[in-house]
Parts: sequence; C-alpha cells; structure tokens
Amino acid sequence: MSDLDLIVIGAGPGGYCAAIRAAQLGLKTAVVEKDQPGGVCLNWGCIPSKNLIHQAEVYHSMVEMEAVGIIVDRSGLDYAQVQANSREVVKTLTGGVAGLLKKNKVAYHLGSAKITGKGEVTVSGADGEQKLKAKNILVATGSRPMNIPGFEFDEKVVLSSTGILAMKKLPKSIVILGAGAIGCEFAYVMNSFGVDVTLVELAEHILPTEDFETTAILDNSLKRDGITILTGTRATGLTKTARSITVTVEDPEGEEQEIKAEKALVVFGRVPNTEALGLKEMGVKLDDSGYVNIGDYCQTAAAGIYAIGDITRTPALAHVASKEGEMSVEHMAGHTPSIKSVNADDVPSAVYCEPQVAGFGLREDLAKAEGIKVKKSVFNYAGAGKTIAVGKSTGIVKVLCDEKTDELLGAHIVGHNATELLHELLLAKHGELLPEDVESMIHAHPTISEAIMEAMRGVNGKPIHG
Repeated sequence: MSDLDLIVIGAGPGGYCAAIRAAQLGLKTAVVEKDQPGGVCLNWGCIPSKNLIHQAEVYHSMVEMEAVGIIVDRSGLDYAQVQANSREVVKTLTGGVAGLLKKNKVAYHLGSAKITGKGEVTVSGADGEQKLKAKNILVATGSRPMNIPGFEFDEKVVLSSTGILAMKKLPKSIVILGAGAIGCEFAYVMNSFGVDVTLVELAEHILPTEDFETTAILDNSLKRDGITILTGTRATGLTKTARSITVTVEDPEGEEQEIKAEKALVVFGRVPNTEALGLKEMGVKLDDSGYVNIGDYCQTAAAGIYAIGDITRTPALAHVASKEGEMSVEHMAGHTPSIKSVNADDVPSAVYCEPQVAGFGLREDLAKAEGIKVKKSVFNYAGAGKTIAVGKSTGIVKVLCDEKTDELLGAHIVGHNATELLHELLLAKHGELLPEDVESMIHAHPTISEAIMEAMRGVNGKPIHG
C-alpha cells in the first residue's frame, strides 16, 4: 500500500482519534497496532479501572442500607466476577473503537511497526513483514509502567497497574508505592472491597501535582475509611516470597520500618514507548529519558513525522493525546487548528476516588511561590443543599482569580462528581468569563453545581450560603 496520506502508529485514544479525524478530513489513513484497539487507556487503564471504582462504590454503599434498616450480607463477594465485569466493559468499548475505524474506512494493521525510511513503515505481524508508505507518519505509542531496580514487577506479588487490573483474587493486604492518581484510585478500590491498604508517598502530600487544600480532604477521607497513609516516606527496599512482600520505608525523620503485606502495587511513574521504532535513525530528537521533542502541531525534527501523547512531555493524559491527535492531522490536511500546542493550564485533571479530585490551572502554592497575587474563594460542599440530601457533603470548590482583573486562573474541586462539575469552570476560563458572569447564571436547585455558583460569588465576597 503506497498511496496513503497518513500512517498512525498506535491505536490508543490519541492514535485512533487522530486516524478518525484524518479520515473525516479526506486523508487516506492506516493504523498499525500490536494489540487491541484502544491502547492502554481502554484495555489496561482508564476504562477498566473506572469500572472497578464503580463496582467498589456500589459494594461500599451497601453499608448505607443499614440507615434504612436493611442488613446486607457481603460475605459472598466474588472478586473474579468483579474483574470479569471490567473486562466485559473493555471488550464492548474496544469493539466500538474497531467499529468506528471501519466506519471511517481506516485500514487496521495488527503488528509491530518500525519507521524504515522517509514515509515508510514496516509492519511485522503474524503474516510476516509488510511495508506501508504515506506522506505523513504519526507516532502515538503511549507509555508503560516504570520498572524500578529493586521493585521489579513479577505480576504475582509485585504488581504494576496492569497486573492489578488482571488480578482475579483479592489479597488480604496490599502496600501501594506511589500516591498519584493511580495509587489513590487503587487504594480506594482495594479498601472498599475489604483489603488492608497502606499507601506510601515520597512527597509531603498525596496527589502531589494537585492542589494541596483539596488533597488534604481526600487524605482525611481515605484515612477515615481505614487506609494507612505514609507521606514524606521513601521506599528503600522490597523483599518477597512466593506469597508475600516486605517493604522497607524511611520516614521524614530518617527512621526505618518494615511493612508486610500479601502484595505490593508499584506505581512510581511511566516511561515512553519510543524504543525500536526507528525514530533516531530518521532524525527525530529524543531527550535523555526517551521522550520525543515536538514543536507546533506536534511536529518532530524529522519532516513528515509527528508525535503525540505519552511519548512527549505534554501531560500524560488520554484527553491530551486525543486533542493532540486531532490538532496534528488538521495541520497535515492543510487546516488551521484552533491551537498550535496544548497549554497545560487548560488541561483538566481527574482522580476518581470518592470523593473525587479534579482541577486545572494555577495552584495556590505555586501562586505564592511565583508571587502571583490572587483572589481566593473556597465554598464548602455542605453549603449546597443537594449534597446534604444525598449524603455527599464532604468537599470544596476552590477558585483562584487574578487580584486585579478577576480573570479565572485556576480551579480545584474535591467532592462527589468533582470530575464532572469542573468543566463549568473550565468552560468559563475558555470563554474568558468573569466570576460575575457565572454567578449571574441561574443554576437549578437543588444541584451540586450551585457550589460552583457560590464559589464564584465568593471571589468578591458575595456568597449567599457560605
């Protein structure tokens, strides 16, 4: 096949969205993927983990039945079925992606890809090698869990984020090393299903890239549920047997202790999948950690080769990869995308514990460190009547606005449905709305979104229920 306009390497959220958008723009497109469509996100990341979180919430909420006099026997939990349910969700969605690619006439090639010449990709699959040629190549190969010496995965007692999603039997106890989004989400899931959880984080706070005032509320909530959280704590070693692990940790005072558990989940970070793709040979520039250097519209140093998603230094989030994919193929097609690159301040983050944590833009600690003068408004969830009515009153909405202009610089929410609520504020920032524009809009009552309205009222000292 030599008459292609675009070859996309990788069919994750970035790759498949790019391929579909390219086809819509009239580009003859092919995708090369060595596994199932959907990439890590749909197969072993965002989607199955969110299904487990949903099932954990349902299981955990059975306790609330006691408030109305119903006693539920939870002793019959079959975690293998829980895990099977998550795989069914994956099967449905990956099938949907395959259908979308077919509908848009995107050719799908199953195999490993390597760039072997200008506009040339060699695909190695079950039927041998095949060469594809196109005007442009888009690399969207994603990332994988970081394997740290001394904490190597065996996917039996030392698990990666992939290994824990494949696990069919609950351990009695687990140590989670790393309290980023993945670590906190699995701490919540395991604890909800009755596992004894210890969460270890080197930074002073869990979710160290999020607003500290919001993460403190999640920290307290997880501790109330019985999770042991050790922050400012370094994991210095791990020993294992066939059935258990022992993690040695050092606290902020330099004191060491040993934590014993049946399993460990190690989520120290992720690394880009850029090896064996022929990138350097084609003139693509990579940094010392293997990330691809990109310019406007995700172009690399090699003409005709673009790179998106987790293999670049932009935020490693599925929604970022998808936007970059659309932006890059619009540029290839001769259109003028609305943006040249992703601005990290405009990217929403989302952590799906209960309570959820979400945010974008400026954080208060960074504003102080950089000397940025802001107006801060914090509204407690409990001030919105709906949260009391549904028993979800733990949380806050926090907004930061420029001290002089009232421009919305950042927003951070912790609480029920925070990941959904955030987008009203993100849209306000995108549309350059002022607090008075949001507060003047009539919000339905009772809704949790009233907390957004009240937080914006609070920027200039006008909250009704605060």
